[in-house]
Amino acid sequence: MPHDHASTRDSDPLAWPTGFRAYTGHGGLREHGDDISVVVSDRPATSAAMFTQSLFAGPAVVLSRVHAAGQKLRAVTTLANNANVATGRQGEENAAEVVRRVAGIVGVPQDEVLVGSTGVIGRPLPMDTIRAHFDETAQQGLAAFRATPLDVARAMMTTDTRPKTAVRTVGQARIVGVAKGVGMLEPNMATMLAYVFTDAELAPSDLDGALRTAVDHTFNCLSVDTDTSTSDTVAVIANGAAGPVDPTRFAEALADLCLDLTRQLASDGEGATKLLRVTVGGAGDPTQAKRIAKSVVNSPLVKTAVHGADPNWGRVLMAIGKNTDDTTIVPGKVTVSFGDIEVYPEEPEADTLDRLVALMRQDEVDIVITLGLGSAEATVYGCDLSADYVRVNADYTT
Repeated sequence: MPHDHASTRDSDPLAWPTGFRAYTGHGGLREHGDDISVVVSDRPATSAAMFTQSLFAGPAVVLSRVHAAGQKLRAVTTLANNANVATGRQGEENAAEVVRRVAGIVGVPQDEVLVGSTGVIGRPLPMDTIRAHFDETAQQGLAAFRATPLDVARAMMTTDTRPKTAVRTVGQARIVGVAKGVGMLEPNMATMLAYVFTDAELAPSDLDGALRTAVDHTFNCLSVDTDTSTSDTVAVIANGAAGPVDPTRFAEALADLCLDLTRQLASDGEGATKLLRVTVGGAGDPTQAKRIAKSVVNSPLVKTAVHGADPNWGRVLMAIGKNTDDTTIVPGKVTVSFGDIEVYPEEPEADTLDRLVALMRQDEVDIVITLGLGSAEATVYGCDLSADYVRVNADYTT
């Protein structure tokens, strides 16, 4: 059943941009709480989207790719707690039916609806309860659309411990983002599920370029466990209600918003207790910088050392050195620091150990590497590895 949410006011910093409205409700995908959400623009819009490159991309991704190609998406619906992946022809038909029903409720063409589905792989959607939910929502129509961005972010959650939202402004326009994801998280083009809505007016090419640049420097620099999801989707919808904005300023604001969401996702990684940020500078090119940084942030030994506040810099050298195909890296040119304390090649004095341990006990831990090869730099985001990660994923379906 759709839930009755208080209407958001224009003064609310987390209100939707002009022309957007949303609802959330319980469709039987999980035992309790809202698990279906819909966000829609009341006017035609321009859009851009990116999707997982997984060979097992789910029906929601396959269908949404086709719809997104028109760059005129107006609505996004998300089903939480069920990925609807590896469900065969029936899964494809179910995804199409969800889009058809949502399009009817909000009054837009089916090819202007994006559908996201996230959760357990290999289980069919509970279509009987979903149909009943949409039948009841259809009777209420848009009167049911009173959910806030925070409501939508909560309804998208699976093993997340908290909702992720962010807001920025560009001139008179606002940009509001919602995201979910804490595990099976190694973006390879996009990210778990992240949706951005704005009342800015932008040309399709400017919107698409801004999204791809933002994703490359934020969501694609994020990893919790090196595993790319079958359902990753990121999309931005711009309805132009606030009028045109400078494309460059919009791109900067979008990138900042995506970085905000990236940090929130990394900090809430399954079992995480700390945000881990790895910066590689002095690289020969940006690709090398990101590759080496991800090699470090994804290392289980580095992640467990961060969890235990153990300044074991030898594990960082290991993570760099295992890139054996990268023959341009020369150990004698490399430096490694934890925060502002260099640990290689100048090993810290014994009396510095307490400072290193204190630094690694903080909520955010920085590892800084220079390769001494050029001027390229990249920063990637991840988290520590705790016993809770094992517990969450060992019992995920049971």
